[in-house]
Amino acid sequence: MNSCHYIGKIQRERAWLLSSVMRGTEHIAFDRCFDKQQGLYEFFVPQDTESIFLETMGYLAREGVLLSLEKSCQRF
Repeated sequence: MNSCHYIGKIQRERAWLLSSVMRGTEHIAFDRCFDKQQGLYEFFVPQDTESIFLETMGYLAREGVLLSLEKSCQRF
């Protein structure tokens, strides 16, 4: 089984927008902040919602909220 997640760097002052967008798009990803000082978030994304998640992240990048996004996969 493959498990993929994303690590995103967020502009700290606009993290509220990330939270708002993620709450408004239920079930596309589970997010958590794991380094508040650096603005790093981790997103666990189901395979069937990955394209919607990436569209949403594209919007946040265009708005200047998302500064970077990296995909990481682990094999179980």
